[in-house]
Amino acid sequence: MLRARCLFRALRSCSSAPCPRHGLSSKLSVRDALGSQNTSGERVKVQGWIRSIRSQKEVLFLHINDGSSLESLQVVADSIFDSRELAFGSSVEVQGQLVKSPSKRQNVELKAEKIEVIGNCDAKAFPIKYKERHPLEFLRQYPHLRCRTNVLGSILRVRSEATAAIHSFFKDRGFVHIHTPVITSNDCEGAGELFQVEPSSKTKISEENFFNVPAFLTVSGQLHLEVMSGAFTQVFTFGPTFRAENSQSRRHLAEFYMVEAEISFVENLQDLMQVMEDLFKATAMSVLSNCPQDVELCHKFIAPGHKDRLEHMLKNNFLIISYTEAIEILKKAAHNFTFTPEWGLDLQTEHEKYLVKHCGNTPVFVTDYPLALKPFYMRDNEDGPQHTEVA
Repeated sequence: MLRARCLFRALRSCSSAPCPRHGLSSKLSVRDALGSQNTSGERVKVQGWIRSIRSQKEVLFLHINDGSSLESLQVVADSIFDSRELAFGSSVEVQGQLVKSPSKRQNVELKAEKIEVIGNCDAKAFPIKYKERHPLEFLRQYPHLRCRTNVLGSILRVRSEATAAIHSFFKDRGFVHIHTPVITSNDCEGAGELFQVEPSSKTKISEENFFNVPAFLTVSGQLHLEVMSGAFTQVFTFGPTFRAENSQSRRHLAEFYMVEAEISFVENLQDLMQVMEDLFKATAMSVLSNCPQDVELCHKFIAPGHKDRLEHMLKNNFLIISYTEAIEILKKAAHNFTFTPEWGLDLQTEHEKYLVKHCGNTPVFVTDYPLALKPFYMRDNEDGPQHTEVA
């Protein structure tokens, strides 16, 4: 009993006056370190991969990146830390003091007190070379390493930020996130471009299906969402979809992620279009705000000239025109289309591009399509001989 009382007193004393913990370093990501306002010698620990290394007489300069930002953190160390293990591509853990940098290129730098090599890298055998801009086709050969490059790193960070922004948009507006199935018997698009799912080793006779019905990788979660919208007024899904389109063009992918939403008790189509416009703008603004360097790199090397178009989209309201108006605009156009625009025929890509350009390079909603061009579940306008539908 006496020992228990002594222990209780010791614990109470320790909780009221904690002992100082000298020498401990707080772990920071490169992004957090670069954005730190405390440059008075805070002891930190940073882990990442060496992007560059430069040795002078008495000073060693390293640039460390951990994927959290496009910019790398400069590490300044004594020349005694120099070794063959410190090479481009090696993974390291650096502990030291975060101080203000005398260089104008960065605000802070890490004054190293300890450098530990976690994983060695043979820079000569490493396929990705320092200061060399590798073509994307070359990087396709190294899917396990290409994410270390600036271009792929920026794309993945932008994608991550956009994904978070989409989920945040729907959550803030009271939507319920539904995980629609990846394996399904539904052919939502009705185009027959499906990947069929079968067991790799058939234990049953070939005439039987594993699920008792033919099963496919999903092309859309729409039908599942429509069922859920009978119990939840606002639902959305954001997941992988698959199309068995054997095409090498940029417009056709075998696998991609798609956002779909359903809203019950909608008064008019304009309300739906407003949600779509708000989603585009909220996501774009989030990416521009939180990934400025990544976006700048994409505009410079991947999609030149798109920055102005993106900013123009954010400043202007999306336009709404009917299918009939779109056909009239296309017929009056002084442009030779590969596919002649005619009422009752679907709009082609060249038509859509022209309409956007005609409307001042602003996104355009086209409504009231001919009923024959749309699926059976689209709402009929009941508008006489032309017979159009709402969406």
